[in-house]
Amino acid sequence: MRAFQQLVRFGWEQALSCLFPVVIFASLALTKIIPLPLLSRYDWLLIICLLMQWWMVRSGLETRDELKVITLFHIIGLALEIFKTHMGSWSYPEEGYFKLFGVPLYSGFMYASVASYLCQAWRRLKVELVRWPPFLVVVPLAAAIYFNFFTHHYWIDIRWYLAVLVILVFLKSWVTYEVYGTRYRMPIALSFVLIGFFIWIAENIATFFGAWEYPNQTHVWSLVHLGKMSSWVLLVIVSFLIVATLKLVKGNNTTPINPEQFTIQLNEKMR
Repeated sequence: MRAFQQLVRFGWEQALSCLFPVVIFASLALTKIIPLPLLSRYDWLLIICLLMQWWMVRSGLETRDELKVITLFHIIGLALEIFKTHMGSWSYPEEGYFKLFGVPLYSGFMYASVASYLCQAWRRLKVELVRWPPFLVVVPLAAAIYFNFFTHHYWIDIRWYLAVLVILVFLKSWVTYEVYGTRYRMPIALSFVLIGFFIWIAENIATFFGAWEYPNQTHVWSLVHLGKMSSWVLLVIVSFLIVATLKLVKGNNTTPINPEQFTIQLNEKMR
């Protein structure tokens, strides 16, 4: 019974952390079903995202430091979107005033919403890192994963080599989190896969409501290929590494702890 209660509590904290993505999906559905006046759908989505971001900071749901992280992800995501649409990986066929090189500016918020989720969940679940790899390993790895999204169009795709490298680098790394006073732990690599899987599900919902369009969805919607999940897992890794590195630099109660410290804490919780 307690396990079920903890699962429900964990799910509730996750749901609260997903507030920004939920608003984006709801807006995609609303603007798909009910055309809004004066502006195009893409422009309305941008306005909704801006208002939502303003409200989250204003209400205290997000801190100013978290806003900086989210803005960084908006820029990173928008740059990737511009490149990928140019290469024909997907498209935004609808019209809009606020588009940059054919990409609506609201698209960056879809990446920013991932960062928002990570920041929210990190704070709500009191995340700590166990055996976090050195800074000089984490940063080049994150950069290599991100730039491979660009370079594989001109060179070989090394995503699977990078995936193996991630497993090796984080083989002994864990993430610990707290649910209603009890701490749990999970291998960091497993958390990457789980988050990537749920984002892949969200991607199917987003494309169904016309957030963007893959070439095979031009005439009729179809399920996003499962292979795309590998891209999302890698993107989640980049997101997590950036958020973790920035939080460690800021020292917001996320200092990596060693296994002995964790064992002592866990034993104290179980008494």
